[in-house]
Amino acid sequence: MNPLTAAGAWRRLRRCAAALLAGLAAAGAAFAHEASGPAGGFLSGFLHPLAGPDHVVAMVAVGLWGAFLGRPALWLLPVVFPLVMAAGGAAGVLGMPLPGVEVGIALSAIALGGAVAAGWRAPLALAAVMVAAFAVFHGHAHGTELPQAADPITYSLGFVVATGLLHLCGIAFGELTRFPWGGKAVRGLGALIAVVGAGFLARAL
Repeated sequence: MNPLTAAGAWRRLRRCAAALLAGLAAAGAAFAHEASGPAGGFLSGFLHPLAGPDHVVAMVAVGLWGAFLGRPALWLLPVVFPLVMAAGGAAGVLGMPLPGVEVGIALSAIALGGAVAAGWRAPLALAAVMVAAFAVFHGHAHGTELPQAADPITYSLGFVVATGLLHLCGIAFGELTRFPWGGKAVRGLGALIAVVGAGFLARAL
């Protein structure tokens, strides 16, 4: 193994973490300004998924699985999820009912984390359908929790951007599969996500 290559992978992880922290810091600093006006703009949407661990672990798992499966899943899954999530969010804003949202979110962490932990190389179409199906539940939850007097478009843009950053963090960590020790680390994180998802499921039932 080339140590410089391994060092490069760790640098990508650090940059991803730094980007998330910078986004949180900037959003947190500006969030106070929203309090003086109508809440629920871009910053509210950006912070919303980051404040929910059930959303965070599932979104990271999408990036992990995409990296594990390799191209084209590497970019397709992180594109499918936010696009379909935005559609689910619109349905939530419009008040369209969707039963079992919390259960669906918990199952997304179990299924996606479990897929990574098991090293499941699913066909691309099946992986995309799974990711899309779970994205509906995440989006619907965001839409129904839209603050009053919020701008649905800028709010949706905010949580789509945050979702993309979480996918990128999953991809960055998933790149460690290039190394023998990295594969075990990635599958271990997938297993942890699945266990966390099981805890969310127990709470939702």
